[in-house]
Amino acid sequence: MSRGIMMFQLKEILRLYYELELSQHDIAKSLNISSGSVNSYINKFINAKHHWPVSDEILQSITKATSPTLDFSLVHTELKSHKHMTLQLIFEEYSAAGKTKLSYSHFTYQYRQWKKTQPSSMRQIHVAGDKVFVDYVGPTIEVIDSETGKIRRAQIFVGVLGASNYIYLEATWSQKLENWIGSHVRMFNHFGGVTSLIVPDNLRSAVTKSDPYEPELNRVYAEFARHYATVIAPARIYRPKDKAKAENGVLIVERWVLMRLRKYTFTGLQQLNDELRRLMVDVNNRKLQKLPGTRQTQFNEIDQPSLKPLPVIAYEFK
Repeated sequence: MSRGIMMFQLKEILRLYYELELSQHDIAKSLNISSGSVNSYINKFINAKHHWPVSDEILQSITKATSPTLDFSLVHTELKSHKHMTLQLIFEEYSAAGKTKLSYSHFTYQYRQWKKTQPSSMRQIHVAGDKVFVDYVGPTIEVIDSETGKIRRAQIFVGVLGASNYIYLEATWSQKLENWIGSHVRMFNHFGGVTSLIVPDNLRSAVTKSDPYEPELNRVYAEFARHYATVIAPARIYRPKDKAKAENGVLIVERWVLMRLRKYTFTGLQQLNDELRRLMVDVNNRKLQKLPGTRQTQFNEIDQPSLKPLPVIAYEFK
C-alpha cells in the first residue's frame, strides 16, 4: 500500500458509498478522513469505469494513482529545525499546499510508523542547536611520540550534534581532564558556536559520582560549562536512549575512520589529527541513508544557525 490511505479504508469508503448510500460528508466523518480525500477516491473509481465490488488489485491501483507520497524524513527534519515547530502546524501547511489529503490522525500515525523503521539514534527529535553528545572511541591508535621516540596510544574524542548528526573528532594523548576540556573547546570552535546542552557519558573526567538522578559533576568541567553558558546533562545509567547518538557516532568513526587508518604509522599526534580532519570531512559529506542530504548540509541548514555564540575569551584549563 502507499502511504496515502490504507486498503481497508478505501474499501470502507466505497462500501459506505455504494451499499449504504451515505453522503461523502458522512463517510469522511465516519472514517476520520477529509471530505476531499473521500471525493477524490470516489471520483477516481467512477472515472475509471469500475463497478463495485472490485478486486484488491484494482483498489491498490487507485490508491497509488491518487495518493501523494509523503517523505517523512522531511517532516522529521522540519520538527528538528525549529524549537517551537509542531506536527500539527506541519500537517496544516502540507494540507494547504496540497501535499497530503490525509486526516491529521492518519498523518501522525504514518509518521509514527515511519519513525519505527529508523535507527534508535534517529527516533528521538533533537532540536536544532540543542545538544551535543560526547564520548571517546574504545579502540586507540598507535602513535610514535616525536619528542621521546616511544610508541604511545592516542585516544579519539567524538562529538555528535543531536539534530544534524554532524560528527567532530580529534586525537589526544589521554582522557584526563585537561585533554577532555581541551577537546570541548576545540570542538565548539570548530562548530562556530555552543549548544544548549552537553551530554557526556559517565566517565571520570565528566562525573565524579554517578547517580541515576543527581550525578555529581567534576568541578572544573562545571566551571567550563558556566564559561560557555551551556549545561551538562550526563547520560543516565541504564538508559541507552540517552546516549544513542554518541554510540552511533562512535560506531561510524570506528568503521569509516579507524578501519581506514589501521595500516598507517603516525610519527606524531599532529600528523594523526591532520588525517582525522580529512576523514572527518569525508564522513560528514557522505549521503545520509534515512535523511535528505549529508551531515554537513544538515549542520549548515539546521544546527549551525541555532548555536549560541562563542564566549569572547576561550576557556583555559588551570
